[in-house]
Amino acid sequence: MSKLNFAIRRLFQMVATLWVIATLLFVMFRAMPGDPTTYFLSEGMPPEARERLIAQYGLDEPTHVQYIEFLRSLVTLELGISFHSGRDVIDIIWLYLPNTLVLMFSAIIFAYAIGIPLGVLAAWKRGEGTEKGAVILALIQRSFPEFWVGLVVLGIFGAWLDVIPMSGMTSGDHRPESFLAMITSLDFIWHLLAPAAVFGFYLMGLPLLLMRNNMLEVLAEDFVDVCRAKGLSERKVMFKHAARNALLPIVTAAAIAIGYAVGGAILVETVFSWPGLGREMVRAVLRRDYPVAQGTFMLLATTVVFMNFVADLIYSWLDPRVTYE
Repeated sequence: MSKLNFAIRRLFQMVATLWVIATLLFVMFRAMPGDPTTYFLSEGMPPEARERLIAQYGLDEPTHVQYIEFLRSLVTLELGISFHSGRDVIDIIWLYLPNTLVLMFSAIIFAYAIGIPLGVLAAWKRGEGTEKGAVILALIQRSFPEFWVGLVVLGIFGAWLDVIPMSGMTSGDHRPESFLAMITSLDFIWHLLAPAAVFGFYLMGLPLLLMRNNMLEVLAEDFVDVCRAKGLSERKVMFKHAARNALLPIVTAAAIAIGYAVGGAILVETVFSWPGLGREMVRAVLRRDYPVAQGTFMLLATTVVFMNFVADLIYSWLDPRVTYE
């Protein structure tokens, strides 16, 4: 099978997967207990006004008509109006998405900047205390959920030592003029440090263990002995030759990690009260705000599915030996 045919087949699979996810989302939210109209209808409202408002949101239509309208809205990216705020869902997503992206990429950079060198050292020092310590650290990182680590960090460094803020992205008296001015300010970096470190700590286990395993395979190859026979220093053999050849699976895994990090940010944002898309999605679910909840869920699901698709494609581009049968 050629790469083009593989890409086309994966593209169709991605569309089918998203359709299944969208259908499950629609059914799941309608099956939830509670009436969404109670969140935007007041008790003293005249019956005519109540019916007009319910019709405005399409809640008076049969379920199958609502389902078709939901699929149409996904295709046209007209995700509807929020039951709670009355704002366009696209505007809500654009308001909170940048905050989530800043937190997510800060955590990923933190995780890979520390995880990869630790993985290299763990493989290079195999059988020694460095390897055992790195493996134990990776297991701890993958075993402790990020929301629990976040609560511990908030309790120790926020409530007890008072060296990190307890919530939010900025201090109450900090009013930046633009988003760029905000994310480059020291006040924002101070607020970002704890949630990014907690999230990065959780993500670090994957690159650490993956790099260690890849390095162990690379170190068993003949070219490493040839490099040593040439008299190259241990550091040059380790980082310039062995580590570079072990990076390929890390690059492809990073694409998948980005997709899953979007979902993982939900818990961190909730614990640290970070005004991102994940926290807004949780609030929308609690308020039975179908348009916002469905829109944010679909965005996160699309990101995960799309990044898996990208990982499949770049793997063949980075390694020509890969074939698709």
